[in-house]
Amino acid sequence: MTEIKQGDTVRIHYTGTLLDGKVFDSSDGRDPLEFVVGSGQIIPGLDSAMPGLSAGDKKRVEIACTDAYGPINPAMRQEIPREGIPGDIPLDPGTQLQMQTPDGQAVPVTVVDANDATVTLDANHPLAGQDLIFEIEVVSID
Repeated sequence: MTEIKQGDTVRIHYTGTLLDGKVFDSSDGRDPLEFVVGSGQIIPGLDSAMPGLSAGDKKRVEIACTDAYGPINPAMRQEIPREGIPGDIPLDPGTQLQMQTPDGQAVPVTVVDANDATVTLDANHPLAGQDLIFEIEVVSID
């Protein structure tokens, strides 16, 4: 059987869970995830688990946050004056918003806290600081 190696295009079905068992993403009911091994298209911990597997293989992969979306970076949290946000924008904690950098790049942020004077926004990936578990099945290798 052909084993996965760097540079191969692979398709996998997967279910990603947090340590408490909560599912955060799954390919269930969708096409398999397709990517090139070693290309940086997926998180490093999952990418590095691919070499040596063959079509049909199933594997549980436990990934530390440092090999997933990284630790929480306090510099990615910013408190801004509330008056800088239009009044029709919801500011409940957990609300996902999109900000723009001065050069026009879109940055997704999450509302962490809001009061009458300020709003705290977090640009960390929602899974930053989380260890992850993936149950994967290799569908095909090209």
